[in-house]
Amino acid sequence: MLNEKEFPFLAEKGHIVSLVGGGGKTTLLYAMADHCARKGWQVLVTTTTHIRQPAACYAPDDAVLTALWQAGHYAVIGTPAENGKLTLPPQLLRRMAQADAVFIEADGAKHYPCKLPAAHEPVLLPQSDIVLAVAGLSALGKPLREVCFRYDTIRPQFLAAAPDAPLTPPMLAQLLASTQGGRKAVGDRQFYAVLNQTDTPELQQQGIQIQQLLRQHGIPCVLTHFEEEERA
Repeated sequence: MLNEKEFPFLAEKGHIVSLVGGGGKTTLLYAMADHCARKGWQVLVTTTTHIRQPAACYAPDDAVLTALWQAGHYAVIGTPAENGKLTLPPQLLRRMAQADAVFIEADGAKHYPCKLPAAHEPVLLPQSDIVLAVAGLSALGKPLREVCFRYDTIRPQFLAAAPDAPLTPPMLAQLLASTQGGRKAVGDRQFYAVLNQTDTPELQQQGIQIQQLLRQHGIPCVLTHFEEEERA
């Protein structure tokens, strides 16, 4: 269940929200889209990179898009690509202008709980005014090379930890707060860190620790948890 006090933009029409990082990013994307669609909004979901084509709510053309909105559903748009994926759709700006809210997957993590962006990442549209950097707390305590996508190849100076070092709460806070990590290319957009997978009391306590560290930097941080049947 999403809380509009924690995510106040979900109570306001007109936002274009980009999600980056890993650890449940797609699940959060669809949860937010569904939350807004249930209020009767015209909600658009898309990607600037790649996203798996969903079994439901995919709109290959304007007629299906309109029908989904009239039925009270969000609509997913994108150009079909290899391996059942969608890429950046044509006429995106026109369709975005028709929507009350837009949610964009702007990054890929190959199912890793967290990641470091490569030189070409993330792909943020100029029109996007909000960025959420998502990380999964299942990564904590495990070697960075196993849980952080691209850590082997990028080796960031700001973190200065060996690939075999275990990921700690302070490290994850650094990764999310850094302009070479979760805040890369954010600029003056609104920015939130989202810690997903608070599946146990221990992970929740570690999440609260990270939340407090990020708030020292003025970064709002939200803890989320989705049941197995809710996960995309």
